[in-house]
Amino acid sequence: MTSTHAFWLAGRQANGEDTFDVTSPWDGRLVGKVSVPTDAQVEEAVAAAYAVRDEFAATPAHVRAAALDHVSRRLVERTEEIAQLISAENGKPIKWARGEVGRAVSVFRFAAEEARRFNGGEAQRLDTDAGGQGRLALTRRFPKGVVLGIAPFNFPLNLCAHKIAPAIAAGVPIILKPAPATPLSGLIIGDLLAESELPAGAWSILPVANDHMPALVQDERLPVISFTGSEKVGYAIMDSVPRKHCTLELGGNGAAVVLGDYSSDADLDWAATRIATFSNYQGGQSCISVQRVIVDASVYDRLLPRIVAAVEAQVTGDPSDAKTDVGPLVSEAAAQRVESWVQEAVDAGATLLTGGKRDGASYAPTVLTDVPADVTISCEEVFGPVLTVTKVDGEAAAFAAANDSKYGLQAGVFTHDVQVAFRAHRALEVGGVVIGDVPSYRADQMPYGGAKQSGVGREGVKFAMDDYTYERVLVLTGLAL
Repeated sequence: MTSTHAFWLAGRQANGEDTFDVTSPWDGRLVGKVSVPTDAQVEEAVAAAYAVRDEFAATPAHVRAAALDHVSRRLVERTEEIAQLISAENGKPIKWARGEVGRAVSVFRFAAEEARRFNGGEAQRLDTDAGGQGRLALTRRFPKGVVLGIAPFNFPLNLCAHKIAPAIAAGVPIILKPAPATPLSGLIIGDLLAESELPAGAWSILPVANDHMPALVQDERLPVISFTGSEKVGYAIMDSVPRKHCTLELGGNGAAVVLGDYSSDADLDWAATRIATFSNYQGGQSCISVQRVIVDASVYDRLLPRIVAAVEAQVTGDPSDAKTDVGPLVSEAAAQRVESWVQEAVDAGATLLTGGKRDGASYAPTVLTDVPADVTISCEEVFGPVLTVTKVDGEAAAFAAANDSKYGLQAGVFTHDVQVAFRAHRALEVGGVVIGDVPSYRADQMPYGGAKQSGVGREGVKFAMDDYTYERVLVLTGLAL
C-alpha cells in the first residue's frame, strides 16, 4: 500500500497541485506519491524563514534542545518503519538502512547537547595593552542567515539530519530540499519536528524539482547554502552565488593504503574484509567508499586473492532481506554509467578479476587491476560497487599514489606503526585519515569534509553550527578587572 506524502511548509503540512511517484530501484514498485509545492508555497516558506530569523535566534536553548531530543527519541521509536522506508525508496539493504537510522538518532542527540552549550560566550581581557585598560571583550556567535540545505539520495535520512539538526541547534532557520529520488525519509523528519514547539518558519522541507533550484539558490534571503552531492553541481552553485557562504561536500574516490608492516594472515584477512565490505556497502554509493586500493609490493600477492574472495562473498540481491550486503544502485541509469566506465577501463587494458555484470539497476561487486591512470574510473568518483587495486613500492610511493587524485575526502591506511600514522596525517591531502581501517569511517560528531575538489567547509554537528554562524564581539568599557 502506498500513500501521498505532503511536504512541510513553515512547520505545517501542506499539499501542492502536483505529485510525483517515488519508486523502488530494486523492483520498480510504487513506494509513495509526494506532493510538490507550488511556486507560491515555496515563496511562503522562504518569507516565513526570513521573517522568523531574529525570533528563532533568540529562542531559549532549552526549547531548541527539547525539539532535537524529541526527534532523536521518536527516531528510536520508529526505527524499523523508517529503515523499511529508506530501503524501499533508496534500494539500500535493510541492515545498512537500520544503521542509518541509528546514526540519525545520534545526530539529533549530539545537536541537542550542542544546543545547550553553544554560544555561551568567550571572554578576553583587553588590558594586555595600556589602551585596553578597563576593557573586556565578549565574543558570541550569531546566525549568518537562513540556510538552504540540499541533501543527496545516498543517505536520505542521515544527510538530511546533518543539514537540519545543526541549524536548529544554532537557532538558524533552514529550508531543506531532499533529493528527488528519495524525499520520503526527509519528510519523516518533518513529521517528527511538527510534534515540537519550534516557531513557525524555523524549518520547511520542500521536495521541489531540481530545475526549480536556481531561483532558491539565487534568493538573497537565503545567504547560506549547505550542499552535499556531485562536484559538478556543487561548484556550479558556488560559482553562481560568489557572495554567499557555501559549504560543499562533494565526494571523492577514497584510497585504502595497505603498507608492508600489515603482513600477518590476520592483518590481511581484516584488510580484505574491510575493503570488500566498504567498497560495496550502500552499493558503493558513498562519498567515502573504497574505490582505490594501494598495496605495498611486499604484501600484494597475498592480499589480492583475499580481496577478490571477500568481494565475491558479498551477498547481493533483495535489499529487504537481512542477509543482503549489496542492493541495487539508485537507478538503472546509474548502473549503466558504472557499466560503461568499467568497460572503458577493460578496453584500455585493465584486468577484470570479478564482477563486471549489470542486471537492471544492480551491478555486481567488481575488482579491477592494471587500470590505466587516464581512464574515467581512475580519475572520477565511480559511486558504484567497483574497486581498483594498484601495486606500489614503499610508503612514499603509496602516499603519492593516494594523493594522485583531484579529490581528497578521506583515506585509510593499514599500518601498525604509529610513526607512519603521523607521517600519513601530514602527507595525505585529505580531510580525514583513518589508521588501521578503510576511509569509510565517519563519526557523526567529528569534522567531516575534504580538500582539493572534494569540497569546502566541514560538516559534523558542532562544526556545521560554526559554519552557519559568525563571531560578533562585544567590548565592555570601564570595568575594574
